[in-house]
Amino acid sequence: MKIDPDNKADLSAQIAEAIREEIMTGRLIVDERLPSEAELADHFEVSRPTVREALKRLAAQSLIRTARGAFGGAFVNRLSYPEAYGQHITTSTLLLSMNAISFDVACEARYALERACTPLAAARRTPDTLATMRAEIHRQGQPGLTDESFCASDVTYHRALVDSADNPVLSYQLAGAVEAMQPLMNMITFTARSREAIVGFHTRIADALERHEDGAAQAALSELEAYTLTLGRDVMAARARPKG
Repeated sequence: MKIDPDNKADLSAQIAEAIREEIMTGRLIVDERLPSEAELADHFEVSRPTVREALKRLAAQSLIRTARGAFGGAFVNRLSYPEAYGQHITTSTLLLSMNAISFDVACEARYALERACTPLAAARRTPDTLATMRAEIHRQGQPGLTDESFCASDVTYHRALVDSADNPVLSYQLAGAVEAMQPLMNMITFTARSREAIVGFHTRIADALERHEDGAAQAALSELEAYTLTLGRDVMAARARPKG
């Protein structure tokens, strides 16, 4: 593990990156104990507070965990998929909000990813994932449901669609698409869309998955995408019109 002392970048950031590289390449394995703060300080020829700051950076990324006591120290963390979901969703949400991703681009990406899940979802859907989708469809049909609750239900429905593929890697990859892009699209279209139309699309998708019909599920998703794109464009055009 090396750093460049002449580099103007923060030394703690350099140390964190050096250790991160060791973890990512497998030279430091899961549950392995890192050298002590003193040993790391000697190795990198920096102060212990600088090392401590580097370790805080790694802990914030869930790459290491710390324990106290005689057998304590810093250890390479075993990151689970559920733990990673939150970080992935936060990163995706920030990227979308800070980089002004257009509605059309976000919509295209999200539905393309969801359609990629449908062959597996049609083959592997379970009674539990179908029950979740049916429950959200029922919820979305309630007349007293607030816009906020409808949007939350929409996210839960599509999360269940993705999870029906029974593939944790896909579920992780699509967490940002569903739980970051979907709220963005909901915020733009909720005032213009027909809840009845959304419930209709959702019912067709669930019915197709229950019958193991991938093609029918993809067709309904494509129609939902076209409907969402039309709504988004109409809303954007209305906002762009001069008032008065």
